[in-house]
Amino acid sequence: MKMNKLTTWIVMAMVAGIAVGYLCHALVPDAAAAKEIAGYFSIFTDIFLRLIKMIIAPLVFGTLVAGLASMGDAKAVGRIGAKAMGWFIGASLCSLLIGLTMANLLRPGDSVGVPLPDVGTATNLKTGALNLKDFITHVFPKSIFESMANNEILQILIFALFFGLALGKLQDRNAKSLLKTTEEVVHVMLQVTDYVMRFAPVGVFAAVAAVITTQGLGILLVYGRYMGSFFLALATLWLVVISAGYFVLGKDVFRLLKLIRGPMLIGFSTATSESAYPKLMEQLEKFGIKDRVIGFVLPLGYSFNLDGSMMYTAFAALFISQAYDIPMSLGQQVTMLLVLMVSSKGIAGVPRASLVVVAAVLPMFGLPEAGLLLVLGVDHFLDMGRTVTNILGNAIATAVVAKWENAIEPVSDELAESEEVLPLPEDLAVALT
Repeated sequence: MKMNKLTTWIVMAMVAGIAVGYLCHALVPDAAAAKEIAGYFSIFTDIFLRLIKMIIAPLVFGTLVAGLASMGDAKAVGRIGAKAMGWFIGASLCSLLIGLTMANLLRPGDSVGVPLPDVGTATNLKTGALNLKDFITHVFPKSIFESMANNEILQILIFALFFGLALGKLQDRNAKSLLKTTEEVVHVMLQVTDYVMRFAPVGVFAAVAAVITTQGLGILLVYGRYMGSFFLALATLWLVVISAGYFVLGKDVFRLLKLIRGPMLIGFSTATSESAYPKLMEQLEKFGIKDRVIGFVLPLGYSFNLDGSMMYTAFAALFISQAYDIPMSLGQQVTMLLVLMVSSKGIAGVPRASLVVVAAVLPMFGLPEAGLLLVLGVDHFLDMGRTVTNILGNAIATAVVAKWENAIEPVSDELAESEEVLPLPEDLAVALT
């Protein structure tokens, strides 16, 4: 399906989901009935997300192996990895600084319009799952089959790194045949992605309708100041990220934004970055980025470059500080920023990741974990903003690293807008002959 046509259908599905969800919320007799109806909507969202999860592992593994094998040596991998991590660290620091700055300037927690939860109330978030030791050991897979079954992108990346480099080192006929087969698998999976994306409008409609049915539109008014402040902070982060992209890519950054609008809409409406991953890879390829860079940098970014989620951790922590009237000194805020720089790197593999990171950090600075209960009602709407920002940040990061590597080849507008999967890149085609 053409990306512009898909984008139109997704927008229509979002509007329809809001309308249907509002009607359901207004007509149901109580919250239990609303939750039951939302559960039926969620069936379609769950099916869509399962289909997405079905294609992520083979797509990530295939693109990584094919890209790494075509590089030929570990030095190129190390060089690209160092450039990517340098950008990720800079983006992380900017995200956290913007979150702290905007929370201090706008102070959304000063006049919370709802009762504060008791300080000792439990949130039932598994903060014990987030610590540096477990994260580092979790990065390395004990079974590639288990990693692929659980869609552990970082673990798949580690295995593919070894496998791809070993495949590139071997230059015999069998190795070339295996490399060619792997590349063909990637093209088949991209075609499967096209089929799965035809179901995206249905999944988007169901996701939006389910949330509005249970929460209603009224909750947006209750938390209007908090949500408005957060989205203003996100807009500031967007401006910084796009400006940084413009500094490296020039006017091409706007062409990139046009190409990724579809994946961003999918991520926004479903509130999960995974749903946009396969289509984002395809759109970056249509931007002209070589597969070897996309296949390596994008999975890395999904684990280390979640700009929107990181900004939220700083913003939410200060919101809770303001709501409970527990002032934090500048020194404490700087210390919290440094702690979040480290703890947020484990964010990808943890359920309700951003909230778990915040819950783990709050006790370190004498802030009540119960404050998170204030934002749980609107967290899905905030997660929509976090997710689309994560997708934007990773798209620009991949394009910037590709520019630094001279790994962007111009693609005609006709080909970029076509429904077909792009042909085999020239550099990889040569490597396979």
